[in-house]
Amino acid sequence: MSEHALPLLQVEGLTVAYGAGPVVHGIGFGVEDGAVAALLGANGAGKSSTMRAIAGLEPMQGKVFFDGRDISALSAAQRFKLGIVYVPEGRAIVADLSVSENLTLGSYFVDARTRAQRRAMVLEFFPEISNRLNAPAGLLSGGEQQMLAIGRGLMSGPRLLLLDEPSLGLAPKLVARVYDCLSEVQQKQGLAALLVEQSFHVAARLATRAWVMRHGGIVGELDAQALHSREGRQQAIDAYLGARRETAAA
Repeated sequence: MSEHALPLLQVEGLTVAYGAGPVVHGIGFGVEDGAVAALLGANGAGKSSTMRAIAGLEPMQGKVFFDGRDISALSAAQRFKLGIVYVPEGRAIVADLSVSENLTLGSYFVDARTRAQRRAMVLEFFPEISNRLNAPAGLLSGGEQQMLAIGRGLMSGPRLLLLDEPSLGLAPKLVARVYDCLSEVQQKQGLAALLVEQSFHVAARLATRAWVMRHGGIVGELDAQALHSREGRQQAIDAYLGARRETAAA
């Protein structure tokens, strides 16, 4: 297999453990360059722990490869510099700083010209925040804050965007708007993205592949066709619930 055939992100035998024991149990999957994939599952399935481990924010066992390189021993800062950018659940913007200052935080290590180009790109993608640059970020609506958090991530020039529950706490119309923006970003920038979502329908708006997690393991995989079919939705629900009985008892 040539190097060009390797996924941009490859996870092998990933285990994440806290005090009481593992919360992620030796999982593996790959995300192709320029593709959008999703981790689906209920609360406590291990999705966010997986995402944080990939970003270098949680101690882990196993291997994480990025662009063919083993990055398992690299710090979160080193992974960030390689282009792995994590947008956490709850948005984690700096409420007391302005929208403009929050965007600058995402690009503090680049030159002024690059920063200005990226800022113009972000504001084109997210016009809702373009006229709020001097407003404290904490005064934005939930949807605007999510756009700002994603925009701040884009300011760093990522190759892989890790989005943890981007629809959390948003009204359906705002979820649709955020995902429409994400779709435009992904298509124009050619970014790879990995989403964590509880909602099958939300993930299916953008992802072309998904893995269903339950109790720290992967219990199902859906391709693009399955993500947009009734059968695929039922398969995901069955995996969510652990009701994976292929045949009924006679």
